[in-house]
Amino acid sequence: MGLVAPWRIGVDVGGTFTDMVLRDAAGAVRIFKSPSVPADPSEGVLGVLRLAAKQLDITLTALLRDCALFVHGSTVATNTILEKKGAKVGMLTTEGFRDSLEIRRGIRENQWDHRAPFPQVLVPRYLRLPVRGRIAADGTELAPLKPEDVDAAAEVFAEEGVESVAVCLFNSFLDGAHERAVGSQLAKAWNGKWVSLSSEVMPTMGEYERGSTAVVNAYVAPKVTSYLRALDEQLRQFGLPRSLLLLQSNGGAVSVDQVAARPVMLVLSGPAAGVGALKGCAAPGEKANLISMEIGGTSCDVMVMAGGDVPVTDELTIDGYHLTTPSVEIHTVGAGGGTIAWVDDAGLLHAGPQGAGARPGPAAYGLGGENPTVTDAQLVLGRLRPGPLAGGAVTLDAALARKAIETKLAKPLGLSVEEAAAGVIRLLEQNLLHAVERLSIERGHNPATFTLVAAGGAGPMHGTAVARALGSRRALLPRAAGAFCAMGMLQSDVRQDYLQVFLADLDKVETATLEAGFAQLEARAREALARDGFGEDEVAIERQLDLRYDGQQWPVRAPLSASGFDAAAARQAFETEHQRLFGHIQPGGRIDITALRVVGRGRLDWTPPAARSAQTDTPQPRETRKVWIDPATGWLDVPIYDGADLRPGCRLDGPLLVEERTTTAFVGPRDVLEVDERDDFLVHVDANAA
Repeated sequence: MGLVAPWRIGVDVGGTFTDMVLRDAAGAVRIFKSPSVPADPSEGVLGVLRLAAKQLDITLTALLRDCALFVHGSTVATNTILEKKGAKVGMLTTEGFRDSLEIRRGIRENQWDHRAPFPQVLVPRYLRLPVRGRIAADGTELAPLKPEDVDAAAEVFAEEGVESVAVCLFNSFLDGAHERAVGSQLAKAWNGKWVSLSSEVMPTMGEYERGSTAVVNAYVAPKVTSYLRALDEQLRQFGLPRSLLLLQSNGGAVSVDQVAARPVMLVLSGPAAGVGALKGCAAPGEKANLISMEIGGTSCDVMVMAGGDVPVTDELTIDGYHLTTPSVEIHTVGAGGGTIAWVDDAGLLHAGPQGAGARPGPAAYGLGGENPTVTDAQLVLGRLRPGPLAGGAVTLDAALARKAIETKLAKPLGLSVEEAAAGVIRLLEQNLLHAVERLSIERGHNPATFTLVAAGGAGPMHGTAVARALGSRRALLPRAAGAFCAMGMLQSDVRQDYLQVFLADLDKVETATLEAGFAQLEARAREALARDGFGEDEVAIERQLDLRYDGQQWPVRAPLSASGFDAAAARQAFETEHQRLFGHIQPGGRIDITALRVVGRGRLDWTPPAARSAQTDTPQPRETRKVWIDPATGWLDVPIYDGADLRPGCRLDGPLLVEERTTTAFVGPRDVLEVDERDDFLVHVDANAA
């Protein structure tokens, strides 16, 4: 069947594969995968586009020319931080605050480990230079800015080969005039072009967090922005009619021009697409309770949707560097199909966090990898089929997988190859369980009331086991699990977040002052969305308040009604969330406002693909093979079904395997598989326990 133009394309660059989803005007969805190119992610993007064009029997130009929307999730910002390959950064601070970046906060994630070193600061002290001038706590000018200090710093930056400059002046979140003046002065006195002003990157209270965010933004800006502009130009030259959109950490898309000044917003670009993907797993208008466990080749990203909403936080830590930027709350662990299993000197088995990556990949890929991985273990246990994987992107060799596990795991542990492989799977699933508990139980959610969405190429292999351990009764295994985030990109709205520090008593605040603050932020959001081509009827505006009890350190975000400000309703929303998070409230306690927030959304039209016809016959397995189930059951002869043969309404008792183009789903012996109305695989966990 041919494609119906125009179509949309989503491309997600992962650690192992680059995924592409194409959805045409008729709702038909096509999925393509090719190996990522870590040294040059743009080659991975162009590679999967060329693969798609070849398989669709059209030219690359024709593929892009008829594309109405191209959304890209990039790991370039994250990898730049992790690999320490960013720019040489200089920093300007208010006199007396030169060392705020290195002093940090007196908080350790592990309170018992006081000897672990902090990560090396991205700006050494000799490049953190003071500037005289001061903004007072009420936003007025206490002392004028001294331009000669900026000129002196510019000379140092030029001599030292500084490529990018971060500016963080005291109290600039109240008034950024001094920072803007510094930026103008640098443009005259310094020949560099990359300047990050903290008052523009993220004007939040907290000198260290704001400064750290500005520094990371300056650190990644040259590489990330150059990559995005170059990729955008390449795609336009090949025929793309409009610039591509990027997925931000907040789960919304944004244009290249919009993100160029704040590339730090892309640090969770790929995984944040899970927000859009989860929306696609829920019925229209449904306030669903879903936990996603997206397992790729390298890592597992966990996200929670409660009542139809995915929490957004401002506190983000990447490789020990603190960022204040709106980000979907995601917990990531090193657990994927390419996770390396190893035995330590004490004879203990470990799984991760190291991964085999795209190259050499698991031993079974035959690309030179010798370390056993989770994929190798699944192959040894009969859960994966030897031969082409992910549409032929790679080929699995069972003999190579068995050799790696025997040499590196079985012999050192004194176990059989099958026992060692089973141990790898059990250990990985225990790690996955802890990762899901981190964002569910530890956030006040009962996972038994949620559906676990097991996505990613490796997710459906582990979904039912993790759901059972959580106490969840349902596990959803998306048919397009292997391209979950790429699919989510096509279901994500364009989003703009704006914040203004605003200090007031909730019960005494002047409504007119509050409304004026919100109106200013809303105007900025509407203007930004209008530049992206959205009309008034396509824009949705949400208002939120940051609230906290008097004396409390961290605020809680509370949504406001669209009908207008109501202090009692705001208090109720705050206390409901506070009770869930912390288990208590202060009845009648004073509540302070700390910030106003506006979220502007440009709504992209999305209609679900046309439903497939219902199952009318009894599907027959394509084969039966021996598969290891669990320690209590051992090996069983398990039917293997072709996913294309299973249609809505189909119900099958486990154990069984379903082989799809980008994933394989494993269903246990006490479970029941149902194909739901959205044509995904819904597993009723322990439905046949009796």
